[in-house]
Amino acid sequence: MVFQAPSLFPWLTAFENVSLGVEKVYPHANKTERDDIVEYYLTRVGLGDSLFKKAGDMSNGMRQRVGIARAFALSPKLLLLDEPFGMLDSLTRWELQEVLMEVWQRTQVTAIMVTHDVDEAILLADRVVMMSNGPNAKVGKIEEINLPRPRTRQSLLQHPDYYKYRESLLTFLAECDKAH
Repeated sequence: MVFQAPSLFPWLTAFENVSLGVEKVYPHANKTERDDIVEYYLTRVGLGDSLFKKAGDMSNGMRQRVGIARAFALSPKLLLLDEPFGMLDSLTRWELQEVLMEVWQRTQVTAIMVTHDVDEAILLADRVVMMSNGPNAKVGKIEEINLPRPRTRQSLLQHPDYYKYRESLLTFLAECDKAH
């Protein structure tokens, strides 16, 4: 799981935070193999130079990268992401979306992501499940996103169906707002 606010041990380094889970998931691997897994995923998320930096001394963007590296390093069958980019600046958000798509392209892990960002949903998803508002939220509409992969922000904006998907999602959200 990747949370909106990174949940790391601040007194541990990026490497140690990821290692905690890797040691449990790969008990039969030797230390070198486990260390290679940790280093690989931290490098993939752009933290190759910060492996031994304490989480408490990192920016929110760096901490979120550690959380994403940890999630992928555990080789999950299902990855849950709860607004993972919500508290990040736009540039970091875009970079991490790219990282997420790149690592997903290799692992093909099933991912369920909660987001309130329509463009992020279209960029990342194969299927968008829209929910109604409120404590009794229900599935309101399911939109299949049939756009070619790999996707980039640029190719998305140039694809004629992008605006159709965007309009569909925004219309549903506007109708939900009117109902409440």
